[in-house]
Amino acid sequence: GPQLNAQLEGWLSQVQSTKRPARAIIAPHAGYTYCGSCAAHAYKQVDPTITRKIFILGPSHHVPLSRCALSSVDIYRTPLYDLRIDQKIYGELWKTGMFERMSLQTDEDEHSIEMHLPYTAKAMESHKDEFTIIPVLVGALSESKEQEFGKLFSKYLADPSNLFVVSSDFCHWGQRFRYSYYDESQGEIYRSIEHLDKMGMSIIEQLDPVSFSNYLKKYHNTICGRHPIGVLLNAINELQKNGMNMSFSFLNYAQSSQCRNWQDSSVSYAAGALMVH
Repeated sequence: GPQLNAQLEGWLSQVQSTKRPARAIIAPHAGYTYCGSCAAHAYKQVDPTITRKIFILGPSHHVPLSRCALSSVDIYRTPLYDLRIDQKIYGELWKTGMFERMSLQTDEDEHSIEMHLPYTAKAMESHKDEFTIIPVLVGALSESKEQEFGKLFSKYLADPSNLFVVSSDFCHWGQRFRYSYYDESQGEIYRSIEHLDKMGMSIIEQLDPVSFSNYLKKYHNTICGRHPIGVLLNAINELQKNGMNMSFSFLNYAQSSQCRNWQDSSVSYAAGALMVH
């Protein structure tokens, strides 16, 4: 606990809070050695004085899931302190008939939500008894399902006391990921990867779910949280139709290593924040 606490503190202390209070953040979910410093850029934008409910949307890595799933437990433990799952909101979501339950095994195996728990705890520690979390495991949703879930979550996103944490890494490049897109005009492989990721990031910043889907269809970029991102973009879209003014900015980008040849592999990370104006 104390070691993790010191690590998180170190990363957060090196970052500015320029987009606070964030209504939603996109942040990576790899081991902290790889992406801890990147994730800090997103978590630094969280305002613990106004945040009371935190929705954590993570992609499913281990089980095939065509919808979204809710946890079957009440508490998630972290090395810092325990986080309480909001059973009232869970009840509201459950009533829609759009969710399934994840088994305890699935819950324990899945790191896409887990890796955000200590950071959430750290960002909120000054108000640690005053907030609840709503973890949601997001399946391989069709575009129309992303729209449906976006619509459902939009009413929660409209509330300034709610925060959405969207869990995603960016390009997984290399033979072990069966993805090796390379645009030689960009220079070395890692530059091509960065160019590809930044193309996707700028489409996310335009807050256009259709363009993001088209980008994924064209390049097949291995962004593992593409469905949670799609849900967020559709929720934003819904609120914009009702006249809400929002902007999203990416604040940091990193790669686990720099790929220079076909034997190399890397995972990219990006951190960003949504502001409501």
